[in-house]
Amino acid sequence: MSVPAAEQVAEHLAALIRIPTVTPKDLGPHDDATAASFAALHRALHTFYPRVLAHEVETVGRAGLLVRIPGAAADRPVVLMAHQDVVPVPSDWAAEGWEHEPFAGAIVDGWVFGRGALDDKGALTVMLEAVESLLGEGWIPAQDLHLLLGADEESYGDCAITAATLLQERGIVPWMVLDEGGAVATGAFPGLDGEAAVIGVSEKGIVDVRLTVEGLGGHASTPPRESAPGILANALARIEANPHPAAVSEVSIEMLTLVGGRLRGPLGALLRRASSLRGVLARVMPRLGPELAAMVRTTVAITQLEGSPAHNVLATRATAVLNIRVAVGSSVEEAVAHVRDVVKDPRVTLEPEVPSEPSPVSPRGDDARWAAMLEAVGASYPDALAIPYVMLAASDSRHLAPMSGATYRFAPLRMSKPQREAVHGPNEKVEVESLGRGVAFYRALLTSTRLG
Repeated sequence: MSVPAAEQVAEHLAALIRIPTVTPKDLGPHDDATAASFAALHRALHTFYPRVLAHEVETVGRAGLLVRIPGAAADRPVVLMAHQDVVPVPSDWAAEGWEHEPFAGAIVDGWVFGRGALDDKGALTVMLEAVESLLGEGWIPAQDLHLLLGADEESYGDCAITAATLLQERGIVPWMVLDEGGAVATGAFPGLDGEAAVIGVSEKGIVDVRLTVEGLGGHASTPPRESAPGILANALARIEANPHPAAVSEVSIEMLTLVGGRLRGPLGALLRRASSLRGVLARVMPRLGPELAAMVRTTVAITQLEGSPAHNVLATRATAVLNIRVAVGSSVEEAVAHVRDVVKDPRVTLEPEVPSEPSPVSPRGDDARWAAMLEAVGASYPDALAIPYVMLAASDSRHLAPMSGATYRFAPLRMSKPQREAVHGPNEKVEVESLGRGVAFYRALLTSTRLG
């Protein structure tokens, strides 16, 4: 079996995009439409990747799939991850700015358009294409290979948690895990031309914090001097005015030093001395944009607000939800304590929900797994600068990272700044040519002698 052409990979991805596997809203059973969508996707996967799914397959959670492909040895197992689910699309998607219907899977002028093209069906497709093509050549992995295809990553579901528990119960300790996260980015750093293969070696923790203020309610014609929404609004304003302190981690120092090696002028000179300029960088980076700011501190996003049920009724309760991404080196407890200290109002109650601590930092340097990652990047994107970073979002791999020897977060797809901004937004798309390179990345990684 030959290596699949990028155009064939694009056709398979487009077909998967046309199956709207929208992430379930809660942890209850799937409704009929959701169950039908995931069942249709599974049928498509069996059609496109029969060699992969001829192996041991079991369902984890409601629609996740865990595939085991036996290797030449059972020790040092490798886990590759991607998720099947996608975020919803508004009914007025055209008004949101989509050029093509989000679930049409349009292939136009060398691009595949649609929800999930980047997050995460693109990575899922190139991963399965690579494994399928290798199996067609009679390849046997050097060690047991597990493929975990989650089905509720976007809603913080339990597929990956269930899979991690199963592996642990069976005494399977992943030697290496690879999930979504970084990408082959352009425009990621000021002054850096060309591509940067940004590989997550850790990821931030995450916790939602619900702020609640109780009120007396009543008719809006006789408002109190301080209302529940007003008290809450003052608390939120203080939170935004007093961000968490900035600090530059060892991973960020390594990343900045490598970037500095590609830059000329004052900025390059500054970054090449990053290890001795932590304080300066902690002050400067938050001013260079939200992506760089998020690399050096715990961030707080106000995501949900709720007050009165009617325009002429005083609120008996006002609530807000903060989505907090906890910096590596900090903790959920520290992050929540900072918010509590800033609010300083006993009328505002804070309730942490679904906490997840920052992930351990994975090996770099001369470690065989990191070296295999770098070699695979070189085989697929030879001009890209490979650099480690701390992933800002949350992935399913955070549930396996505490038990894994090394967990990396990287989707081998090229993403410009507008493409990265389109993830969870309008006009999500991926280059057909990049899909071919993604397959080459996984093939190079899986056949690396460093993993043997």
